[in-house]
Amino acid sequence: MVLTLLDEPYFLARGYEVNSVITEPKNPMAAKMADRLPILVILALLIFIIFARTGENLHAQVTKLGNIVWDDYFALRSEIKPPTCNPEMDINSRLLQLEANAQNATDEFDLFANEFNRDAALISLTTQKQMCVNEHAIALDLLGKVTPAVKVFRAMETQLSQASLFATAQQQIFLVILLFASAGVASQKRHHIAFRPMISSLDYRLSTTLQLVANNCLALSAWYYHEVTFGSGINVSNPEIIYAFVLGSFFLASISWYQIFNLPKDTTGSGTLLHAMLSLPLYSFVMLIFAAIILVKQGHMAGMAIYFSSFFENAGTYLDIALYLWCGMLLKQTQLGERVFAVFTPWKLPPEILACLAIVVMAVPTAFTGASSIIILAMGAVVYRELRKVGTRRQLALAATAMSGSTGIVLRPCLVVVLISILNKEVVTDDLFYWGIRVFMLSSVVFFFYALITKKEPLRVAPFNEALKPSFYNLKNLLPYVAVFAAGAILYAVALDAYLDQFSAPIILPILIVLVIIYERSLSKAKPIYDDPERMATVYKALTKSMSDAAIHIGALLFLMATFSIMMGFAGASTSATFLENFDTTMGVMGVLVIMFVLIGMFTESMAAVAMVSLMIAPVAYAQGVNPIHFWMTCLVALELGYLSPPVALSHIFTRQVVGEEEAILASQEGDTFYYRNEKFLLPLLVMGTTLLIVAFVPFLFIYN
Repeated sequence: MVLTLLDEPYFLARGYEVNSVITEPKNPMAAKMADRLPILVILALLIFIIFARTGENLHAQVTKLGNIVWDDYFALRSEIKPPTCNPEMDINSRLLQLEANAQNATDEFDLFANEFNRDAALISLTTQKQMCVNEHAIALDLLGKVTPAVKVFRAMETQLSQASLFATAQQQIFLVILLFASAGVASQKRHHIAFRPMISSLDYRLSTTLQLVANNCLALSAWYYHEVTFGSGINVSNPEIIYAFVLGSFFLASISWYQIFNLPKDTTGSGTLLHAMLSLPLYSFVMLIFAAIILVKQGHMAGMAIYFSSFFENAGTYLDIALYLWCGMLLKQTQLGERVFAVFTPWKLPPEILACLAIVVMAVPTAFTGASSIIILAMGAVVYRELRKVGTRRQLALAATAMSGSTGIVLRPCLVVVLISILNKEVVTDDLFYWGIRVFMLSSVVFFFYALITKKEPLRVAPFNEALKPSFYNLKNLLPYVAVFAAGAILYAVALDAYLDQFSAPIILPILIVLVIIYERSLSKAKPIYDDPERMATVYKALTKSMSDAAIHIGALLFLMATFSIMMGFAGASTSATFLENFDTTMGVMGVLVIMFVLIGMFTESMAAVAMVSLMIAPVAYAQGVNPIHFWMTCLVALELGYLSPPVALSHIFTRQVVGEEEAILASQEGDTFYYRNEKFLLPLLVMGTTLLIVAFVPFLFIYN
């Protein structure tokens, strides 16, 4: 199979062998620059976003520093203007003037006529003159303290404040640029999220052609959106966003046009129509369906773009997702995952116990990286590899890998929970996280239960005296990582008064993981447990590789999320959950809600699903007496069940993407019964289904009358 230079890493990462000579581009330098430019733009944006979010804390600390160095810095930080009053005022002349004015004043009704009080006026004028003298003295004193050092420091602090305010105000335009730049990278690398990778010539032809149609539909709708918006005569508050949207959509369409005339020429095998359809990116499926409905059937040419643009309204949240994805790719360049699993390796745990342990361990990075998809992309390969090392059957390893990001989304400081609290004033993050940890423990116990009843071999572990010493030795190698994280977090707390929580995690975590990479490449003497060809040897190469991977995944995931905004907007405009008012009991309402949540999870990603539920379903459910905390705990579990459920099963798609097509095919050929042949689907469905039933209906015994 002969592949282009851009396609080879895609297939190598998925287990395909590339035996033929790779076709070199005609101009390597130009190709290299074209390849790197969007990635550099994305890197610059992410770094600037981190600076902008840190800027508020940094500005506060710089201001405090200025006040420590100069006692009157809060007064010196702005331009000092001389007082407008006259310190040389002649009190006697002013007194005579006021007396004359009072005698000449007439009042037709004699209501306000009062005798002029010379003594009171004299006291008032004397006080005013003294205050004026004091103001001039203070201004003169402050002007004398404005040294060149103060001017330089003041200018730096002012610029820092303005940059932070500017970046915060421009989040939407940043998101537009980030979205289309990264989506362009994902398109160029042919790495958008799909059920199957493109392999045969038919796959490439059909997938590229339909992507071209989808991207052109978006570009056409964006142009009509531009024309309608600026032709309406209404003042547009942020015209740059619309311009960037139009340019970005035409940029994606141009990539599709280029690719349709530059298909790989040396692919082997004719392929099948079914596989070719499955190789079409998910965003193209959604785009084509709604293009047919909105553009063709309804004739609303700007409709797709209008729904799509709603994605930019929660710019801060989606920028956080981009940062979390970068965190995931940075984490992939560290040995942290294998070091954690190495602590348990000496105990020779049974596959089922290790799978359960993997679910629990991965819940922590899932909570901090904000979404199950991110942790699967970042750590899924490590989880699968560690499970296979101890002889775990492929189906069970795939099931655990797909679920590795499912249980942690209810834990602090998960971004999805933060978004729920932003969109719903009825709940706060503290309450959601309080019950979230209980839901997490429940799902872990349920997984352990099903793992035990589906085990194939007796549960045995290594003798205590054999496993303890090597386990502690491996733990010792893990402690420096903890120290680096702790030192970085403490430095942030002391220097910037910023603490690692659900609001600061997207900003602080990339820096902490970069510190870990620096420690590994520069200070650590511990040898890697195994060689990973994806892990680079130097700090520079590791950061470059992580950014290159992050650019692809940001484009693939964010563009899918943006496309789902079309589905959410269309559903919000054309459907209603008011039929829930027809149910007489709260339990009946909850039963319908469970079905709705799972269906939503099957066909949308988490952020769009939360927004859709918040707008369409939550208000009606609250009015029907459903407890808001109970509502959202049920929703989160049901959504995760949906992500694990066919026909889409996003979590399984991400798992297949990281473990490789070859492993997925081999897993499908294993198993001696129906359950074990389909364990990768059935075990997650059993676990999350049971957890959902408990979370949805057991509370009726306690919190409802």
